[in-house]
Amino acid sequence: MSAAQFKLELDAEWAATVDDIAEAVAGIGLEALTRIVRKTPVDTGRAKGNWVTSIGVVEASFDENAYDKAGAAAINEGATKLSGYPDEMPPIYIQNNLPYINRLENGWSGQAPQGMVGLTMVELEAMLAGGKDV
Repeated sequence: MSAAQFKLELDAEWAATVDDIAEAVAGIGLEALTRIVRKTPVDTGRAKGNWVTSIGVVEASFDENAYDKAGAAAINEGATKLSGYPDEMPPIYIQNNLPYINRLENGWSGQAPQGMVGLTMVELEAMLAGGKDV
């Protein structure tokens, strides 16, 4: 095998590895979003409806009229965005900008006394540290 052939094979292996890593990162992002949304307490569904997934850019707005009691719309929107996650692997942001979301995260609701985001991060860290698939 020539050096040029070896380089081509090495480049192809590297590209495949990067694709696999990007796919795994997107999968972890979707798992995080799903867990966060499912843990979000429900009254009107506004809190669930305002979970937004973005790639590489922080979203600063919220929608007072976004109601999603089941959380399916927020999860589906995030899944759609993450399905095109690029090999450059920019940061994935999962956020909710409602004025009262911090209170919900800090146990304000009896439906989620341990919050949503922090608890999800602990769960994912434990899963990944244990070598389990997410």
